[in-house]
Amino acid sequence: MGVNPVLVEVERSGFVESRHRGSAVGLGADGGVAASAGDPDQPVFPRSANKPMQAVAMLRSGLDLDGELLALAAGSHSGEDFHVAGVERILAGAGLGADDLQCPASWPLDPAVERQVVRDGGTRSALRMNCSGKHAGMLAACVAAGWPTATYLEPGHPLQLAVRAAVAELTGEKPAATGVDGCGAPLFAVSVTGVARAFRRLVLAAPGTPERRVADAMRAHPQWTSGTRREENTLMRAVPGLLVKCGAEGVDAFACADGRAGAVKIDDGAMRARTPVTVALLRALGVAGPDDLAELAAPLLHGGAVPVGAIRVAAGLFLG
Repeated sequence: MGVNPVLVEVERSGFVESRHRGSAVGLGADGGVAASAGDPDQPVFPRSANKPMQAVAMLRSGLDLDGELLALAAGSHSGEDFHVAGVERILAGAGLGADDLQCPASWPLDPAVERQVVRDGGTRSALRMNCSGKHAGMLAACVAAGWPTATYLEPGHPLQLAVRAAVAELTGEKPAATGVDGCGAPLFAVSVTGVARAFRRLVLAAPGTPERRVADAMRAHPQWTSGTRREENTLMRAVPGLLVKCGAEGVDAFACADGRAGAVKIDDGAMRARTPVTVALLRALGVAGPDDLAELAAPLLHGGAVPVGAIRVAAGLFLG
């Protein structure tokens, strides 16, 4: 395996103090590779970028959700109060409760919400964990299918077998490895190109299919897939028809309504590097103009209260 190129440079006061290597791919509306960097055909763990595919498997297994609650089941929420209430609604609809969740207790992902929970005397909670919407959806799918809920995270459980099949079908690849995600659910390794291909298939699927239902729910309710102050929410609201989902360890995946799609993996897992590359890919595909999304394309660095640099994609990225 070769060394991936530098995708992002962190420049402070005219000096490049950090560099992030990785791989990325952009697919044109015809599905062909239109832009790439590094080796996007090497398998990676997409982490939470798998969630829309997992949600497709849930719907195929009998999960009866749409709208904001389906977006929540396919997302990585920030632990805001409306997210918690939504998770409770999914569980209650299946005759279950918070004690049935097997994701770990966690503080909210949003720092401001975490501070409020602490001020209010709250503690870590499985409901506040960013994957609790997915876990609630998995449990509800198990109830709908008549499958056991106590073992829903085991790799051999019927639901997880359905997830594996959906990931393989949508990416067009046999998973190269199986692992365990941070929330405890099985995780399948596929290529960056495969992830982009899967997101493209979600948005191009026929209306009413599980794939399209997931894509439509996420695009209609981006604050439910992430949070009110998250980059994915900002991107989806700024670019009509855009579907975006991030994953831990520097993963991003997206697709536009016409089939243009892309995915990013930052080698060192730096989350700060993924969104600038995503914006650069969108621009390379002709989706976002050069003056759009400036704050996400090059987040500023400060020295005290004064901007002194930025996190920028490497010069010439995706230009040849």
